[in-house]
Amino acid sequence: MRRPATDEIPDAPGAYLFRDRHGAVLYVGKAKSLKKRVGTYFSRDLSSRTQMMVDTADSVDVILTDNEVAALMLEYNLIQKHKPRFNIRLRDDKSYPYLALTTSEEWPRATVMRGKRHRGNRYFGPYAHAYAIRQTLDLLLRTFPVRTCTNEKFKRHSATGRPCLLFHIERCSGPCIGAVTPEDYSRHLEGLAEFLSGRSDGVVESLRAEMAEAAESLEYERAARVRDRLAAVEKALSRQEVASTRREDFDVIALEEDDLEAAMVLLAVRNGRVTGRATSIVDKVEDVTTAELIGRMLQLMYGDETPPPEVLVQELPDDAGLWTAWLGERRNAAVGLRVPRRGSKVRLMETARTNAREEFARHRLRRAGDHNARARALRSIQEELDLPEPPLRIEAYDISTIQGRHTVGSMVVMEDGLPKRSQYRRFEIRGVTGQDDFAAMEEMLTRRFRAYLEERERPVEERGKFAYPPALVLVDGGAGQLGRAVKVVSDLGIEVPVAGLAKRMEEVYLPGRPEPVRIPRGRDALYLLQQIRDEAHRFAITYHRTLRGREMVDSALDGVHGLGPMRRQALLKRFGSLKRLGDATVEELGEVVPAAVAEELHRVLHGG
Repeated sequence: MRRPATDEIPDAPGAYLFRDRHGAVLYVGKAKSLKKRVGTYFSRDLSSRTQMMVDTADSVDVILTDNEVAALMLEYNLIQKHKPRFNIRLRDDKSYPYLALTTSEEWPRATVMRGKRHRGNRYFGPYAHAYAIRQTLDLLLRTFPVRTCTNEKFKRHSATGRPCLLFHIERCSGPCIGAVTPEDYSRHLEGLAEFLSGRSDGVVESLRAEMAEAAESLEYERAARVRDRLAAVEKALSRQEVASTRREDFDVIALEEDDLEAAMVLLAVRNGRVTGRATSIVDKVEDVTTAELIGRMLQLMYGDETPPPEVLVQELPDDAGLWTAWLGERRNAAVGLRVPRRGSKVRLMETARTNAREEFARHRLRRAGDHNARARALRSIQEELDLPEPPLRIEAYDISTIQGRHTVGSMVVMEDGLPKRSQYRRFEIRGVTGQDDFAAMEEMLTRRFRAYLEERERPVEERGKFAYPPALVLVDGGAGQLGRAVKVVSDLGIEVPVAGLAKRMEEVYLPGRPEPVRIPRGRDALYLLQQIRDEAHRFAITYHRTLRGREMVDSALDGVHGLGPMRRQALLKRFGSLKRLGDATVEELGEVVPAAVAEELHRVLHGG
């Protein structure tokens, strides 16, 4: 599209919409100065994704607002309305399930609800899955027997004067047949709401007092029923992890991402307990930094929800003051937005980030788990890289080093689109001095393919695992790493396709091509190449950390009589790091090494 004239875009806050030639909205954004922001889309330094959006657009519209906070809310509403293809969005594009108490009804019920909130209801959550709500509710209904039936079913049983099965198994107090007074029913509702809000101490104490009273009165059957109710409440309570010793409300948001997707985890803490959890896969159709992505997540999570008094993030978004003001408007009160630095909140953030990493790994494994998807991905790689056949065996290589120390390489293998971990290999780089990733890559590939040539000369029945070449060699990096890989296979006289996958924009470098191949996002080829490249990086980093940890342990243990290589290795395997080794007691050390050695080791580690 043509660049708008200078006087067409006002220098004021607002939202802007890029449209295609049919009028469909491609992208929605907000700005403090529309003139300056829109002008940046016509510079020369655009990412490929942004350039594609601009090339597809035919016009840009602007909507003025009073201030930047109003522009942020307008941007959210426009995104929800038009769902532009170039805006970041949740992959499942659905709202989270909440447990709602329909307090506006004469006999309120507990039910799972999604979507827009209705005035008069009380909501608890969010939950990752609807079944998690039902499991928690099932445990609590014996103590708080509120109805869970639909209004139609309630009216039907009221008309017949006969209760449903839930009444007979003590999971409902029977308001449909008048078996409970409005006052008692209100107490059930309030108790359930208190528990779901994290205020459970009063509930537990009340049940324990009632059980003791029944036992003292020799009403053993009632005491047994109260005991069972107490056990159910405590089981439900065990699912609410204690996150803070203070009775405070806050949310924790963590991300795990690559250049194309991200996994987001939100932990909702109410009264010091984790009462809700939400997870989503995010489609990163925009080229954004982690800080910008966190801002987008705040917008997606709290556009229709009321934020708590505090929101913890792993990194502050750009324009943190703007986001804090916007969250405050959503809550009608001040909201703190910060990165935790110490104490229990740091540990909770680590828990959230671990959950995000696991969710992201599961997401990618689900893609790889389908055979048809793998076959399509291999055919897609063949087409995109112009290979003679689908790469049924791919070997990926990566280098890890810190300032030239402990330089290591990794080789990971993928056969038929799945990792073959039994054939992963690590290389400790020996012939390179200082930090030279290109030379390290050349040494690793030379050692690997020389081993292949040696294996090839042996009789078939005596050949090892690497007697056959891969259908594709993938190196982590751009033209430099690719050049070294091509040199190795060429010098050794091996004919095998080689490619380099750079992290920036996932560009694929091929021999003999001056420009990298840009595989369109969403293609199965890109997901599979990215997966094996990231696996090689992870494998190299893990080995590098092991060597560094081993060096630190060896340095600390020098001079401890009786600690040879075998015992040092056993200590490292048991405790994992020097810090954990220092935290261990003499007794714990004595479980690995003799008692006298354990005492000497404990003394050395503590400066004795």
